[in-house]
Amino acid sequence: MARHIYDFGRPDRFVTGTVGSPGQRTFFLQAVKGSAVVSVVLEKIQVQVLAERLGALLEEARRDGASVPEAGPRAAGDEATLAEPLVESFRVGTLTIGWDPARSEVIVEARAQVGDAEEEAAAVELDDDDPTGPDLVRVRLAPAAALAFAEHALEVVAAGRPPCPLCGQPLDPAGHLCPRRNGYVH
Repeated sequence: MARHIYDFGRPDRFVTGTVGSPGQRTFFLQAVKGSAVVSVVLEKIQVQVLAERLGALLEEARRDGASVPEAGPRAAGDEATLAEPLVESFRVGTLTIGWDPARSEVIVEARAQVGDAEEEAAAVELDDDDPTGPDLVRVRLAPAAALAFAEHALEVVAAGRPPCPLCGQPLDPAGHLCPRRNGYVH
């Protein structure tokens, strides 16, 4: 199967969103440029870590003298939602972020899941012209757009089930077996 590299440059939209109810949600990253739309599935923790690391990267860039705003522009309700129809291109295995100081922009790459951890690590080092590599989505974001993405992503993650006040695990409506209560339902 041929490798697909979706390089959006600076996309018109780069958002994260979910489908399903809390506890059963599927998380998506979506890049849109013109009529091109690519949606990839990832885990909730990947969305959270991506948002947190983008914030840290932007803070470091700000300390190094880059022009990074304190807050990202707020997206309108329809700008923060996923475009339809929602078709999964692949499941994300590896996310990478970087800062391009020459262009003052953030680079985000999402690579398809390829197998075990050793294969995932090797896939990050492949050149774009390697036909055997995993599928890839790449976007470049202005600092304000990256910050807005990170803020929205953290809101999406927080919109799920509330955490247990004792152990921090997500609470289901019927409760959960809490390790801090020796296995009793909380």
